[in-house]
Amino acid sequence: MSESIAVIGAGAWGTALAVLFARAGKDVTLWARSPERVAEMERSRENPRLKGVALPEALRLTHEMPDADILLLAVPMQHLRGILPALPGAGPLVLCCKGLETGTLLLPPELVGGRPAAMLTGPNFAHEVAAGLPAAAVLAMPEAETRAHLIAALKTDTLRLYGSADIMGAALGGAAKNVIAIASGVVIGAGLGENARAALITRGLAEIARLAAALGGKAETVSGLSGLGDLLLTCTGMSSRNFSLGLALGQGRSLADILASRSSVTEGVATAPALLARARAAAVEMPITEAVTRLLAGEMNVPQTMAALMSRALKDE
Repeated sequence: MSESIAVIGAGAWGTALAVLFARAGKDVTLWARSPERVAEMERSRENPRLKGVALPEALRLTHEMPDADILLLAVPMQHLRGILPALPGAGPLVLCCKGLETGTLLLPPELVGGRPAAMLTGPNFAHEVAAGLPAAAVLAMPEAETRAHLIAALKTDTLRLYGSADIMGAALGGAAKNVIAIASGVVIGAGLGENARAALITRGLAEIARLAAALGGKAETVSGLSGLGDLLLTCTGMSSRNFSLGLALGQGRSLADILASRSSVTEGVATAPALLARARAAAVEMPITEAVTRLLAGEMNVPQTMAALMSRALKDE
């Protein structure tokens, strides 16, 4: 008998994972905070956060915290701390959120305390995973036996999982790529060209790798699915909330206007200043992250931001 799975968080990504596992015949419950939202999803068998995707009949929906063998946490990063005390059991947690907590500057694995936890991260758009299109992701945690157990429990015919012991490197790649994606969108929105975007993605990857090494992760992790793979998808796909936000900024829209028109969280906005502060504390230079942070704070406009990056002192790659 397969182990039971509970997905905590009924946003687009949590819903996509729940749909994926339910269609694969796994025992799955999807939790949402609001009883009204659960009732509406029960009635329509659809989640407005993931329009056009039918919720399988076998997928259970609840607003009461479910117990399960494996808990997947797909709440927004800034809500992760608040949900942890309500979680039942002592089994492994699978962290599916990306970012740093504002204020503390902590990554998801640093928030969970002593409970076993893994990071599930990679280049995955929710609507494609829910549609059953082929995808790959990394499941990262130091404990090899538990990691192999979780991979066996969560793999499906359309989601290929790779293991990694480097949970910090995987968590950082998933967080930092959202910031670089905002910069990528700005470049395209401002009409600066594909050459500029390619250079920005490459140098963005380099600064993420520097910070990963400084925080005890491995620079090579950032070259895999949780770093380069996620970066490429998020920096080029119009389905990326972070890329589309940057695109609108590059076209001259204000940040307040963009955010007011959205119902979903754009993680890179909160992550940028937290990531920059974490990098400064580790004495790591992250010029693209700094430029995005200053742009979002209204300290520089797009031409000034690009000029600041292009005028940096020359050095070997």
